[in-house]
Amino acid sequence: MNNMNEVAQKVAESLLQIKAIKLQPKKPFTWASGWKSPIYCDNRVALSHPPIRTYIRQKLAELIQEEFGSVEMISGVATAGIPQGVLVAQDLGLPFTYVRSDSKDHGRQNLIEGEVVGGQRVVVIEDLISTGKSSLKAVQALREAECNVVGLVSIFTYGFDEAEKNFANARCRTVSLCNYDTLIEVAAKHNYILNNDIEILAQWRKNPGEWSPNE
Repeated sequence: MNNMNEVAQKVAESLLQIKAIKLQPKKPFTWASGWKSPIYCDNRVALSHPPIRTYIRQKLAELIQEEFGSVEMISGVATAGIPQGVLVAQDLGLPFTYVRSDSKDHGRQNLIEGEVVGGQRVVVIEDLISTGKSSLKAVQALREAECNVVGLVSIFTYGFDEAEKNFANARCRTVSLCNYDTLIEVAAKHNYILNNDIEILAQWRKNPGEWSPNE
């Protein structure tokens, strides 16, 4: 996508506008992992805003076609990757599956929901990449089902070093519509944060697991 930076800026501006992404350097959030964070991202909010939802769907579909060529199935990572994946699969006219976080404890005890055909070229859809562990768990499940996972696309990535290492070790290519650096640039430009907050946000991204708001 030749205008990737333009797309990243528009996605960042849209997510900030609808408060899908919130930045609070002085009053950090606590993630489920226990990490203290000056940022909270919930891209599911975009589903309630049709123009933004449509733009994200179109750009994800374009990104898949341009970066991965011919694809035979779209698979979403539960739960936030499911609606985005369905929208993209519909746009591209492709079959859709999704991967649960854990196998069902009843019935057929499925981990992957939907019809899987061995050898299919699959792109995985994720809404957000932090460490990449949950995303790669889904990738591994699809590979074990004999799918040819050609890559993973997401709406947003924090760009953590840990995530880059995890994807590299798993030999899984990943591309995102928007990233942390662009988000901070856009947030500063449109006064969502103060200039002296930028260093705080940069320090957090370097070592999120050990970051303290009092540093």
